[in-house]
Amino acid sequence: MDPIRIAIVGVGKIARDQHIPAINGNAAFSLAATVSPHHKGPEGIPHFDTLEELIESGPAVDAVALCTPPQVRYDLATLALAKGMHVFLEKPPGATLAEVAALESRADKVGVTLFASWHSRFAAGVGPARAWLAERTVKSAKIIWREDVRVWHPGQAWIWEPGGLGVFDPGINALSIVTHILPRPIFLKAATLEIPANRAAPIAADIQFRDTAGAEIHMDLDWRQTGPQSWDIIVETDAGTLKLSHGGAVLTLPSGTEHNEDLEYPGLYARFANLIRGGRSDADIAPLRLVADAFLRGNRQTVEAFHD
Repeated sequence: MDPIRIAIVGVGKIARDQHIPAINGNAAFSLAATVSPHHKGPEGIPHFDTLEELIESGPAVDAVALCTPPQVRYDLATLALAKGMHVFLEKPPGATLAEVAALESRADKVGVTLFASWHSRFAAGVGPARAWLAERTVKSAKIIWREDVRVWHPGQAWIWEPGGLGVFDPGINALSIVTHILPRPIFLKAATLEIPANRAAPIAADIQFRDTAGAEIHMDLDWRQTGPQSWDIIVETDAGTLKLSHGGAVLTLPSGTEHNEDLEYPGLYARFANLIRGGRSDADIAPLRLVADAFLRGNRQTVEAFHD
């Protein structure tokens, strides 16, 4: 079959570090163009300042990967869907739940694929963790996601604005794993969000979830971590403790620790190709729904101003 001609919209760090290598390493795709008013793509690939310019005067494109901030993705996705393009949405898939629902409905009517990608679900330890937990009773769980925003998101003003999610931008990765590996649905019971005096989004959050059988899940998010960073999920079961560390890359079970090759974005693009070939969409909003609940129900505490 001919490769799927794909354009990347938004040529920032995530596109350069992850999307472009994953596309180039997957024979199902060919990188047809890049779009960004700020950054050029790889040399030799047609580049356009806007998606409109690509559509009007660029090469034919079958799909787009939207790697822009979430606040602007809806309009870009709507334009692409109107032209019959398949759409890959970086995480989080939109600035609101309603946007994603509208895009899913539009994609279904047009007959193209909409893929809300959750890269952490493709981390090496996540699939085996899901399989192991499927046969166990979960007693409790802890999520510890602490990192230094100055290291991982320097100068990214959009993440502090409404729709940018603040500390939930990385924290939603943890929720994408938890909603995938736990055998039962979870829901929010209480949340405290710490918001800097000069920002619109939280820098830290303390959240209590529970699953439908009553197991308690505690989430600790913080963007002020210095020194070693923490991306851990610990699940207590009737058969012992499961731990996912390094963002899901390393799985530790009572029987020992597993180290497997971590291929998150290649896994995402393999999934996207299969969806397109099968004429299906995957627009799971479970992680984003939990974040929305935290904003809806959480107590807000103002903390001292944050400066990069």
